[in-house]
Amino acid sequence: MINLYIDQRRNGDVAILDLKGRLRVGGNAVALHRSIRELILEKKTQIILNLAGVTFIDSCGLGELVASQVSVENKNGEIKLIGLTDQLQELLRATRLLTVFDTYANEAEAIQSFADRESSIEKTCAYICLAHRKKVQGIAPRVDMSALTAIR
Repeated sequence: MINLYIDQRRNGDVAILDLKGRLRVGGNAVALHRSIRELILEKKTQIILNLAGVTFIDSCGLGELVASQVSVENKNGEIKLIGLTDQLQELLRATRLLTVFDTYANEAEAIQSFADRESSIEKTCAYICLAHRKKVQGIAPRVDMSALTAIR
């Protein structure tokens, strides 16, 4: 029986977990949960899961992926998946979990997506601050605040 091995590394503020083995009911899924919880406690909420080495995943493993995503999102973070085999991609598609996770072809694209998100948030915050200043100065802002709800 092959266990799940998790190798953790960092690229700037991004934590990358390379998973190898079987993600299934029992101690294996708990190991992933523990790793994610430790990252959250360290305030490391930009996480990439490299699933290229995962040879098997059951419903408990899928549940742990979703639970991890929810925990990280509750701390204003994100989990991104890379290294999806064709079989795993089909499993995520069949279970409609591809709508839950952002998936990327490689690590560089996933890391860049974190930078792109931060840039977008910074621009939006600057725009809101400018609109607020104009309002305080008596200049009516032309800001459609409903358009800002799309930002996570």
